[in-house]
Amino acid sequence: MKYIIITILTLGLLTSCITTPKGKIDEKTENLSTLPFTEGVPIRIDFEKGKEFYYPLIVFWIEDMDGNFIETIYASQSIATGTFRYGVAQGGKWTAGERRRQAALPYWGHRRGIKAPDGLYLPTPQEPLPDAITGATPKSNFQLTTSVKPDLQRFKIFMEINQTWDWNHHWHNNLYPDDEEYKTSCQPALVYMAEVDLTASTKEFELNPIGHSHPSGKTGELFPDLNTLTTALQIAKKVVVKVVGFD
Repeated sequence: MKYIIITILTLGLLTSCITTPKGKIDEKTENLSTLPFTEGVPIRIDFEKGKEFYYPLIVFWIEDMDGNFIETIYASQSIATGTFRYGVAQGGKWTAGERRRQAALPYWGHRRGIKAPDGLYLPTPQEPLPDAITGATPKSNFQLTTSVKPDLQRFKIFMEINQTWDWNHHWHNNLYPDDEEYKTSCQPALVYMAEVDLTASTKEFELNPIGHSHPSGKTGELFPDLNTLTTALQIAKKVVVKVVGFD
């Protein structure tokens, strides 16, 4: 009996990152719009959710072909403002409030390169991202209409996506038992990328996963090995950039 109890406790530690309860999600496609450049070239991003999609944090941004960060073109409102719906625990309940989620979307944060007073590469309630590039976290499939700089003909478009408490048999609490930031995500944020050529004959470019972020967001490293990722790879089923306004 003693060995049975020890085995049960051990399994509990290995899988103790809390899974987000998967409720029913609306299947209706949402229409989102941002305006990072007032005179920009219109593009549309079509996001088809995967079977593990459940209110993830998402950010899209563009870089030039040399890897220079240009602009964020969409960010989930909570990460863009530093205020989360379930940000503060009070009286045994979660309430809205400021929350520093270092592990949420760290690759984007470090690429953006703006350090807050607390040393984190995240927007704050005092210095949030502009309303023109933020929006509520999508509840299902969505189409994002946005724009890119008019003088860009070739560029890279990135998406980073992260779902809270998304554990598996590799990414569990006991992997980094003393790292509380890691435990907020477990499976780290995934980074997708597509190279877009506005002058090409094709007008559709699919984003594909190129790696994952640092598991606790301490650095801006990109780790290309995705062999340990499971459900995180099923948050997004297909993400396509469509050029809708280039002559």
